[in-house]
Amino acid sequence: MKKFVKKLNFALIAMFVSGAAMAAPVGGAGGICTLISQMHGIFKTLRTLAFVGAAFIIADWAWGWIKSGTVKKDDVQDKGIALLVGFAVLFGIGMVLTAVIGNPALIGCPELLDW
Repeated sequence: MKKFVKKLNFALIAMFVSGAAMAAPVGGAGGICTLISQMHGIFKTLRTLAFVGAAFIIADWAWGWIKSGTVKKDDVQDKGIALLVGFAVLFGIGMVLTAVIGNPALIGCPELLDW
């Protein structure tokens, strides 16, 4: 079942990325700008969820260690690295979405600056 869900996720991501790429005209970024302007609310929601997810990952990590009362080196190596990577990915997604929402001229859409 895990393999099926993983393949389904990759297929959905590929469809979204290819759809966004096909929306852009060959000579410029007009289609991407239109797509971003229409999905502005969704990008804001995704940004918020990414930051909240990153906070929950760190909170879960800290609460597990507070509840047990001990921190062993093996815990840090086994659990800590994966949680830090998950936190970094979610936080990075949030930062990229913040940059795109805050300054759309970075991706070639200066007409969207009046959001």
